[in-house]
This record gives sequence, C-alpha cells and structure tokens, in this order.
Amino acid sequence: MIPGGFTETKPATPEVQEIADQVKPQLEEKDKKPYPVFVAITYKSQVVAGTNYLIKVSVSNSTDECVHLKVFQSLPHENEGPSLTSYETGKTKNDPLSYFE
Repeated sequence: MIPGGFTETKPATPEVQEIADQVKPQLEEKDKKPYPVFVAITYKSQVVAGTNYLIKVSVSNSTDECVHLKVFQSLPHENEGPSLTSYETGKTKNDPLSYFE
C-alpha cells in the first residue's frame, strides 16, 4: 500500500455493508431513485483524519449493475455517521474500483 493511498481492493465485510446501508438514503436522494437491492461487493479504504472508502455496490439481482460510492467516515470521537461524498452509476461487477472525484 502507498502511504496515504488506498488499500488494495478487498471483499466487503459486514462493517462495509453497514457503511453502505447508512449512506444508501443519501444516494437515493442525490440520484432521485430507489435502490431496492444494495449489496456491497468490494471496497478500498484510505486512512486520513477519518477514513475514506470506495465501495462497489450491486444494485440489481438480475443484472451485474453496480454503483461505486465514495464515503467519508469521520473519527469515532466526532460522533458523525458516514457521509456520501461522491458516486458513479452505470458500473458493472467487472469495472475496477478506482479513485474518482
């Protein structure tokens, strides 16, 4: 891992699924559509003054449609939930999870 950079892509954990679930309403509001299927598949993380996450989320049972989320989780003592900072739609399970603005 590059110091200050993102980790390698890893399989999603229950903790990452919980973070995705917490930002799902933010995505639905910004994208103006519901996501009845929302399953985290893989993720990368970056420790800053908190943690940045890139999360690939499957949004369909019948296709390989995914969204990529960029989420910031503040430090625990700040008592703030995760915040969706950016997202990309129109992704598939084969698209690499890479940094985006």
